[in-house]
Order: sequence, then structure tokens, then C-alpha cells
Amino acid sequence: MSQLRIERFRVNQQGVGEFDGGKITEQKPIGFPGEGSEVKRVGPLFYWAWAKAEHEGYIPLHPHQGFEIITYVISGKAEHGDSLGTRSVVGAGGLQVMQTGSGVSHEEGFVGPDMQGFQIWFEPHLREALRRKPTYQQFEHEEFQTIVKDGVKIKEILGDDSPVSFETDALMWDVLIEDEIMFQQSLTKGRSLSVLVLDGVGELNEHVYEAKDFFVIDGAESAEMIVQSKEKTRLLIIEVPTSVSYPLLRK
Repeated sequence: MSQLRIERFRVNQQGVGEFDGGKITEQKPIGFPGEGSEVKRVGPLFYWAWAKAEHEGYIPLHPHQGFEIITYVISGKAEHGDSLGTRSVVGAGGLQVMQTGSGVSHEEGFVGPDMQGFQIWFEPHLREALRRKPTYQQFEHEEFQTIVKDGVKIKEILGDDSPVSFETDALMWDVLIEDEIMFQQSLTKGRSLSVLVLDGVGELNEHVYEAKDFFVIDGAESAEMIVQSKEKTRLLIIEVPTSVSYPLLRK
């Protein structure tokens, strides 16, 4: 096995943001220029915000074009309205997916108590995406496949066994590791992993991790990511190609 290239980004190396007068606050493992994130993109993954609202906060109608946006809810609920006529609410464990195509405007609300969710943006081939009609998809927690094995619970959010139709080459998992359990995940040559630690303490390939840490992992050859938890750990993991065959234009 080859040595993986692993970079750890502590919370002070990530960006911050807010909406609705601070009612929504954000930690940004991958942010836009000027927001303080050391990571600007990982392949076609170019924005990742961890949003929190103690009570509720709203973002008014605004436009998007081309890219794919997912909103994954951890607690509380996310409200959505758009120029397609959609009005929807998704709760904990649910997912909203916008493929913004030729253009769509949407508004959103993060509603608590103690709402937490992730908004993550991907860049497909934009010249092709801009020719497609915008779409909206919504999925509840129960629609996703979850595998439990040897003290590890793995929920597949994006991938072959996910109900989500997605243009960008991306895989995503929500992983819960019980106390002092080892978890391994293969990484294929030419692919990169982005790993956000929601909770827990332990080691990732001998790199110490704690809650709110963000890791970017890739390697010249296939290898294994090995997580050794020292207490209950929850990870969000996204795999994308390290580079793509089309031009990346955002940022």
C-alpha cells in the first residue's frame, strides 16, 4: 500500500459565515475566497458549509445556475421553496437535492430547536449542465440504505445504492463508529476523500482527530483510510475524482 497524502484542517483553518443577522451561523470546511477556508475545492467539490440555527433563520430568494447543491439535515428541519413551484420540508436524516441547470431561484429556512445541517455544492460539466432543466429532489432518512457491521453504521447518501440521481461523480456516506472501533475505507487511485468529523476523538491513519476537524486525503495509488476511534465518532465522508476531464470554472 502506498502512503496516503493526508492534510488535517482544524476549525481555525476553516471558514465562517452567517445569514439572517446571525440566526444562521456556518463553519465552512470548504469556502469561497475571503471566507477563511484554507481548502478552496477538492476536485468537483467546491463548497461545504456546516450550518446551525439555535431557533430559526431564513435566506431569501436568490438564483443559482449549473451546479448541484445538496442539503443534508442532522437535526431540526430544512424548509425549501423555489421558482419551480416547490414547497417542501425535510427533517433529520433527510436530503434535499437541487440540480440548478439552466437556472433556478430558491429560498430556504433552517428551523430548530438546535437545527444542524450541511449544504454542499458540486460542479458538474457546466457547459452541459446549463443546457438541462433545473430539478429538485427530496428524500427522507428511511429511503437511504444503512449497513451495520462490527460496531459501524454506514449510511450511503450518494452512490450506486442511493436513491439520488446525480450528475457529478461523487459518493457520500454518513458513518457512525461506536467506542474504540476500527473502521477502514478503500481509496482508489485518482480519487480523493474529504472527511468531516462531527463528533469523536481518535486517529485517522495515525493523525489525531477531534470534533470539527476536516481532512483531505488522496494518494498516487490505491490505499486504505484507517480510523481508530477512542470514543463514539461520527464522520461525513465524500469521495470525488482528484481531477476531472472537463474544465472546472467556479472559483
